[in-house]
Parts: sequence; C-alpha cells; structure tokens
Amino acid sequence: MHKRTLLRATACAALLASGGLAFAQGAPLKIGLILPMTGQQATTGRQIEAAAKLWIAQNGDTVAGRKVELIVKDDTSLPDMTRRLAQELLVNEKVDVLAGMGITPSALAVAPLATQARTPLVVMAAATSSITQASPFIVRSSFTLPQVSVALADWAPKNGIKNVVTLVSDYGPGIDAEKFFKERFQFNGGKVPESLRVPLRNPDFAPFLQKVRDLKPDALFVFVPSGAGAAVMKQFAERGMDKAGIRLIATGDVTDDDQLNDMGDVAIGVVTSHHYSAAHPSAANKKFVEAFQKANNGLRPNFMAMGGYDGMRLIYEAVKKTGGKGKGEQLVNAMKGMMFESPRGPVLIDAQTRDITQNVYLRKVEKKDGQLWNVEFDVIKDVKDPGKTK
Repeated sequence: MHKRTLLRATACAALLASGGLAFAQGAPLKIGLILPMTGQQATTGRQIEAAAKLWIAQNGDTVAGRKVELIVKDDTSLPDMTRRLAQELLVNEKVDVLAGMGITPSALAVAPLATQARTPLVVMAAATSSITQASPFIVRSSFTLPQVSVALADWAPKNGIKNVVTLVSDYGPGIDAEKFFKERFQFNGGKVPESLRVPLRNPDFAPFLQKVRDLKPDALFVFVPSGAGAAVMKQFAERGMDKAGIRLIATGDVTDDDQLNDMGDVAIGVVTSHHYSAAHPSAANKKFVEAFQKANNGLRPNFMAMGGYDGMRLIYEAVKKTGGKGKGEQLVNAMKGMMFESPRGPVLIDAQTRDITQNVYLRKVEKKDGQLWNVEFDVIKDVKDPGKTK
C-alpha cells in the first residue's frame, strides 16, 4: 500500500513538472506595440499596425508553441506618453518585446527602460542614426536618414544640380538628413548656401519656401516626417517654385506612398531616394502590396508598413531560433546577423550595430494608369548606415 502511494505521488509530481514545463514553453508571447495612432503622425501608426496584423494573419498567431498577443498603445507622438506606456507594458503586462516607435524622441525615451528591463525594443519607424546606440537591446527594422540622404547627394551633382538649399524638420532625423546630405554633396563639389530647419510640431513651410524662392538654387532638398510631405508639395506648387526652375529632391518620406495620390501632378518628376516603394517590381513585393490592400480597404502600404512587417518577421524568427524559450538578450542575439529577402529587397541586421543594411533606390514620381507611383530607376546595393561607418 505504501509502495503504491509512493508510486502515485511520484507520478503526480512528474505530471505536475511536465505540466509546468509545458506552461513555461507555452506562455503567451506578448508584444507591446507603441505607435502614434492619433495626432500628426497617425498615418505611421495606422500603417505599422496594419502591417503587423497582416504578418500575423499570414504566419499564424502562434510561434514556437507560443500564442502571440499584440498589445497596441497610442502614444500620440509624445515621448513622455511613450515612456509611460512602455513602463506599463513592462510592469503590468510583462511584455516579452517592445516595438513600434513612430518618432526618434519616442525611441530615445524608451531606450533606458529596454536596457533596465533587458527587453528587446524593435524600432519599426524612427530613423535617427544614433538610436541603436542608445540601448544594447534595440534592433531596427526601418532605415536611417543617413542611408537614404547620401544616395541623393551622390546622384544630384551628376544630374545638373550644383547648388542646393536644404529644408528639414528640426529634430534628430532632419538634422541627420541635413548633415549627411550636405557633407556628401559638398564633397562631390556642390554648394549649399543655406540650411533651413522647420519646427516639428505644427510646421508652417510658407516663409521657408519663400526664402528658398528668393535664393533661386538649382534644387531644394527636403526631409519631413511621413505625413507632412503633402503640405510641402502643396506649398511648393502654390509658390510656383517648379515653374521658377527650382527642382525638388527629397528623401522618400516626402513622396510617401500613403499620400502620393493626394499630392496631384505637382509631384510628377520629383526624384527621391529611399529603401522602399510600393512600386518595387519584385514578385515578393507585388504579393505583399496585394495582400496589404486586400486587408485594408485598398490602402497602399508605405515604408512604415515595411518597417512593421519586417519587424514582426525579426520577432517571429528570433522566437523560433530560441525554441520558444528565448528571453531578452537571447532574442536580441538571435536577431543579430539575420538575413532575409524582404518585399523591399535583401535585408541584413548588422551583428555589431543591430541596425539594418539594405538597398537604397533612386525613384522618380510617375503617373501610371491614373495613379502616382515612386518608380525606381537606380539602386545602391547593401547600404550600411553611414552614421556608423566612420
């Protein structure tokens, strides 16, 4: 009798132990996605959330035996709010991964928390070069402004543009865009007589554009965050700057795929450099655009969607590589050196910097079948962030 009781107790203990193990392995994978869903950068939030949900719909809501829980929070692009939401997600929800980050100040506000909590922070949007240096737990799936600005500074002097005024939003990415465009353009023999910076919140481009018109450069180089490009284009046209012979060249944020058709014919012929266009001609991208539009009432995906889509891929693949058991540093280490074919083209997460290496494309806005598209005409392959190669 005693022996039977002992056997039964041993069996119960073994069952409890295996059940505990199964629970540990099968604990939900919680991803805290903090995005600007309202306010000035709301299009960024809308695009990234839609892309993250598309990834889950296509690849399942379970990865390595763990049910995926996507917890979306709206920070309205206010860094203090981003930080507070990140704290709540870490402490109350005990998320395994933080992600999103619509603007640089938001990413920098959360970086110390990611380090303290030893939790991966996948930056899907914010594009200032230094972001990945703010925490060893940050991995970026979007792009950097130096990556795309340098490409345009190489193209412009070869195409009759010798004199350029720069106009950027006055915060991290804008200052990066201005610095790296200007340095490379001047290195290539070009002149930059004036560098203008516009406030990030409630910008009024009119007085700045008037100043540019008076200076009469060959071209105006512009960076503004996703969502603000339409206002620049409208005011550029209203001042007749294109008719005055001033060309508009820009990073791809300005001719954002999400807003391009609303800009009208003034956008035709504008040359930009960027890492993603909805018109990218690969089979993988055609499939992605079709699925995205089908899931979102015909909404065209933009480069922010690409950051969200590939950011989810990084998370899923890292969880798979660690057998569903990886946490914190293990997940970050699994993302380092990851290579894959994205709808944007080949992608590598640099193992040293945790930043993205990718193709940068030169594009021109063209009208096809009644719609405006960023049509690629040249490519610079495997571009690392120039901000980290010095």
